[in-house]
Formats: sequence, C-alpha cells, structure tokens
Amino acid sequence: MSAARSKARTRAFQILFEADHRGVDPQQVLADWVARAREPKPDEGTPQVAEYTMELVEGYVQHARRIDELISQYAVGWTLDRMPIVDRNVLRLGAYELIWEDGVPDAVVLDEAVEIAKEFSTDDSPAFVNGLLARFLELKPSIRR
Repeated sequence: MSAARSKARTRAFQILFEADHRGVDPQQVLADWVARAREPKPDEGTPQVAEYTMELVEGYVQHARRIDELISQYAVGWTLDRMPIVDRNVLRLGAYELIWEDGVPDAVVLDEAVEIAKEFSTDDSPAFVNGLLARFLELKPSIRR
C-alpha cells in the first residue's frame, strides 16, 4: 500500500466530502482543486491532485447512482441522507474502488477506507464502513453483472 496512493485516496475523499457538503458536482470541486494546484504561485496549503485522485473521483461520478443505491439498500438502520457525511463519502469512494477498480487488492481498499474513517469520523465509523464494504465484497460478482 503506497503512501502516494493513500494520499490520493484521502484527497478523493476530501473532494467528494466537499462536493456533498456544498451540494455541487464532485467533478466541479475536482476541477477547482486542480486549477488551484496549477496556479503560478499556489497557496502553501494547496493540495496537489494526483492522477489517481482524478481517476477515483471520475470513477465514483460515473457509478454514483448505483453506488448510492447499494449503500441505501445495505446500510441497515441508516438512510443515505441521515448518514454522517464523512461515512457516506468514505463508503462512496470505497464502494467505487472495491467494485470497479480492478488494479487494487480488495483488502487494501477495505483497510484504506477504514483508515480514512478513523482519521475523519467517529469511533463507531471504522466498524460500520468495514462491515458495509465487506458486504459489498461478498456481493461484488452480482453487482458487476
């Protein structure tokens, strides 16, 4: 699990979170982040946007409706709109990468999603994220059909 990939995932999560929080298209937020990073003199705190971050955000957007349906269907006791915004976006990113990104081992996807949940959400979130993504892993062959 490379540090660069971990950082790219965290950035993708932050972009999805910001888009969700502001109620705008994730691709617009991605474009804003890329533009800021490419300014002649970007602010010191301006994050760089890796190629893999772009792939993750664009991949999520491509499958967003299906991913949100899956989360809604299998998140027992939670509706998508009542779920904590951090958890919802960690799950969106994790579900996309788990189901549609073949170049990443499933265990890595689960570990990374849990790590993001640990860093940005509540104490209960890592177990919730892990449980739901593990369920998607079981269902992966039927989901991709």
